[in-house]
Amino acid sequence: MRYAMNDTAGVLIRPPILFLLCLAAGALLEWLLPPNLVETAWRWPIGIALLAGGLALAIAAMRAFRRAHTNVPTWQPTTALVTTGPYRFTRNPIYIGLSAIHLGIAALAGSVWIAVMVLPALVVLQFGVVLHEERYLERKFGEAYRAYRARVRRWI
Repeated sequence: MRYAMNDTAGVLIRPPILFLLCLAAGALLEWLLPPNLVETAWRWPIGIALLAGGLALAIAAMRAFRRAHTNVPTWQPTTALVTTGPYRFTRNPIYIGLSAIHLGIAALAGSVWIAVMVLPALVVLQFGVVLHEERYLERKFGEAYRAYRARVRRWI
């Protein structure tokens, strides 16, 4: 199905692709410039907790979208303002989940470079995705979105 560009947020990059590119860049940097780190037993429980928590949060957020009968992909129109589930606490639970997954993978891999690459992902996410989405949602839902934005934090 085709969607009109003016009925989407017009983000610069799809968030899952952004995080995959940053994971790949971190892995490449790890291979080219490996740091000398001491192994720690803490990386496994931390990595598993971040990975599991990030997956759980992202899945819960996507379920809230589906319950509201709206689209999850950023290139499709938003048909409903979702304010339930994890959206009661943060306006961006999927992106927080993706960030936690990214850091969990970094911990499990013992990779400083993969961990560092979450920073450019977050910068691009903020300016190339989130701000576009916020303008779109305000245009589309007006006062309902402004009221939601006033009571729920963008991040955590």
